[in-house]
Amino acid sequence: MATVARPGTHMDDSALAAALRRRVAGDVGFDAGSRALYATDASNYRQVPLGVVVPRDRADVIAALAVAREHGVPVLPRGGGTSLAGQACNFALVLDASQHCRRLLALDPEARLATVEPGIVCDTLNQAAAPHGLYFGPDPSTHSRCTLGGMIGNNACGAHSVVAGKTVANVERLTVLTYDGLELEVGPTPEDELERIIAAGGRRGEIYAGLRALRDRYAEVIRRGFPAIRRRVSGYNLDALLPENGFDVARALVGTEGTCVTLLDATVRLLPRPAHRVLAVLGYPDICTAGDHAPAILETGPQCIEGLDEHIIGDMRKKGLELGAIRRLPQGQAWLMVEYAGATPEAAREAAEAALAGLGAPCLAQRLYTDPADQATVWSIRESGAAATNAVPGEPETYPGWEDAAVDPQRVGDYLREYRALLARYGYKSSLYGHFGDGCIHGRITFDLSSEDGVAAWRRFMEEAADLVVRFGGSLSGEHGDGHARAELWPRLFGPELMRAFAEFKRIWDPDGRMNPGKLIAPYRLDEHLRTGRGQRPKEPATYFTFERDEGRFSRAAGRCVGVGKCRRVAGGVMCPSYRATGEERHSTRGRARLLFEMLEGDPLADGWDSEPVKEALDLCLACKGCRHECPVQVDMATYKAEFMAHYYERHRRPRQALSMGRLREWVTLAAYVPWLVNGVAATPGLSALARRIAGIAPERAIPRLSSRPFRRRWRPSGRGRRGPVLLWADTFNDHFHAGTLVAAAEVLERCGFEVRLPRRPVCCGRPLYDFGLLTTARRRLAQVLSVLGEEIDAGVPVVGLEPACLGTFRDELPNLLPDDPRSARLAANTWTLPDFLALREDLDWPRLEGRALVHGHCHHKALLGGMDGTRRLLERLGLEVEMLASGCCGMAGSFGFHPDKYELSLRIGEETLLPAVRAAAPDTLIVSDGYSCREQIVQTTGREVLHTAEVLRRALGGSGYEVMK
Repeated sequence: MATVARPGTHMDDSALAAALRRRVAGDVGFDAGSRALYATDASNYRQVPLGVVVPRDRADVIAALAVAREHGVPVLPRGGGTSLAGQACNFALVLDASQHCRRLLALDPEARLATVEPGIVCDTLNQAAAPHGLYFGPDPSTHSRCTLGGMIGNNACGAHSVVAGKTVANVERLTVLTYDGLELEVGPTPEDELERIIAAGGRRGEIYAGLRALRDRYAEVIRRGFPAIRRRVSGYNLDALLPENGFDVARALVGTEGTCVTLLDATVRLLPRPAHRVLAVLGYPDICTAGDHAPAILETGPQCIEGLDEHIIGDMRKKGLELGAIRRLPQGQAWLMVEYAGATPEAAREAAEAALAGLGAPCLAQRLYTDPADQATVWSIRESGAAATNAVPGEPETYPGWEDAAVDPQRVGDYLREYRALLARYGYKSSLYGHFGDGCIHGRITFDLSSEDGVAAWRRFMEEAADLVVRFGGSLSGEHGDGHARAELWPRLFGPELMRAFAEFKRIWDPDGRMNPGKLIAPYRLDEHLRTGRGQRPKEPATYFTFERDEGRFSRAAGRCVGVGKCRRVAGGVMCPSYRATGEERHSTRGRARLLFEMLEGDPLADGWDSEPVKEALDLCLACKGCRHECPVQVDMATYKAEFMAHYYERHRRPRQALSMGRLREWVTLAAYVPWLVNGVAATPGLSALARRIAGIAPERAIPRLSSRPFRRRWRPSGRGRRGPVLLWADTFNDHFHAGTLVAAAEVLERCGFEVRLPRRPVCCGRPLYDFGLLTTARRRLAQVLSVLGEEIDAGVPVVGLEPACLGTFRDELPNLLPDDPRSARLAANTWTLPDFLALREDLDWPRLEGRALVHGHCHHKALLGGMDGTRRLLERLGLEVEMLASGCCGMAGSFGFHPDKYELSLRIGEETLLPAVRAAAPDTLIVSDGYSCREQIVQTTGREVLHTAEVLRRALGGSGYEVMK
């Protein structure tokens, strides 16, 4: 095999980039930012690529590979980049299929087949197949963002592999491209067809002749050399070439991790989707006992058996993740999640009850979940498992590397006991979870990968762990593939003859060794090219925020991201709106976190806080805070953006929007004296166009109208209230633009029996300042808030507000900027949105308000303020039929949607779910949204009236003097 270029080898990147740009229609990135984005995956490894190509179609893939061949550079085909073993990063030309090459090419429900491009996401395929009662069986926990190409490359599995098998069992045919330019369709090959192909000669005949010779020479070695377990993913699938398996070249290529060919399209099998499912969760005293019990449960015919231990649950509690789901678990220190199916809900439940009826000890307790929503809530614990144990406050970091071993399900309990003893000998801690029905065990471990001694100990552990699995007849990998992390250990599992067969297989397809070199065959050392690195000490710049959750270190904050890519999911939740609109890695939370990490590394991003690639990526962050809540490791990109912009603009000129919209408080305070003049200018075509141009507002946007009189100038508190005082936070947005909303809130609170107070003098949380990095001013504003509200804070008076973005500032930014003032924590803990505050008062007797309400929640309400349940319950108490929109960000995001360069993106984000739903709502449906930006986006794009919850409540109370008291 030819010698492969390794890092440090000189290559004419400029000529390669120029040739690619001439012949490829898609994006070609050889700049520092593009290369930094793809320097790592979800593994422990980091290798900065030569460059990146984002092909638009099949022709681009073919053209890019031709250019790579002409320049003799290695190639790495990449899917969603969630690989845990390092196979998706390399010193190579990266081909990222996930942005454009993601079409469903054909769906044949009768034949139960689908043909897809490699970049299609697993959930996207399943959404298309669902109306036909079908689904693609393998379902990794990353199913919402992993690509079919990546699943085929890694031979991925998932929770339901007990009935669905591995990806290899669900692949019918592949169309592939070899490095030397041969495009061919492969699949099962009858002997007569095999003879014809070989006789025809050419490169195709040569490949098939080589494969047949390999099969014939190593047939017996192959038959006896592979572990006899369902979850054997390690090694090339040479068994697919055996006569009894139909010389299936497609299945032989599944799991080759980009080391042999580039995938152009795939035809995969679909399975009948179970009509109804129920989930049973069984509690055990420990995870080993759960493993002992799994084989007995397997005999009852479940759809899956998933296990998890107390370490995951404890770490999730510390991070405040999925607490509602955790409370639903039965008694135990370890759990098995067991799913059963049936043609009807009753049949599914009966199947579960019958199966579990005879299962007593060692099970401590059982709980059955029949409602799909409840099942999804509990499943969220398992799907967060991979990253839930990372970045836990007060705990050491955890890493993959030995997270994917598989053994016979009958031996799981005994294997776990010996494995835990091995961990203890090295002083490591690890969560344990995985697919117990197939014997595949996952877990992130507290390796020390930054010191010489730590890395040496880790290497010894990996070797001993491999030997342990071999002794149990298992596989190094049960679904993630081996890539960089475990390929060096293959000889311990397979022996010299099979290793020679693997090398020959690779050579048949890739004789020059240019496909993902150094992975699987002639591998890098497992302790080579580590992302953390021996003795690595990243830069620790001084910061405005304290980053207490990250030990006061921005480097730790930037390194939180472990690459699982939940921010790249195509539907559901809040994050990441800019990624969903663009499909670009740099506009995902993960991409931005990677760039910040690389900025601190200093190569290839060498400009620190002056980095333009980082600035460009962060510029489209809407600061929605979705990642702060939904990311399993709680990456807080909005805070990182504010921190970066504060430093960047110390040496660069701030945009005019920083003066016009960042300093909104100062402008509206002045404008409030002449609102008629300001509104007149905004309504006059020529003057309003000039005003928009000066302020940096998109010409398509209407300038919001000022209230004729701010709330603080029109409201006079009564000073009465049987329930005690509340302090109504008169935020800048509602005070000056929607004063009537604050009036409604004050009236409702008084009618509920509260004494409504206002801050003794006008103060502002400074929410718009963060977008432009004006953190010194923001800190000063928050200090003023603590001073003005000090008496109420110390007295425990609840602070109730209308604008979620402002209240979220008290919950999030305030403790991060002023952690040493004890009033920060007290204010954060006693800040409430109006609906959440009132929903807790069960003794309030609300009048009826018949009708329907369509409710859109503000991102910060969902991410920082406990979610929308309080709003839903309160509106339902009025008698309304409430529909809570499963929409992400509205796209306005404060000043974001007013910016000329971001207007189109703002609309794209809004049009994903929110705006079509509003337009489709019946005329008499109440449109309810508490966020000022959200209401502005809806009004300006649909023309519909939008109510704040306060206005809905006042509408229910009417003018009758109704006292909301029982």
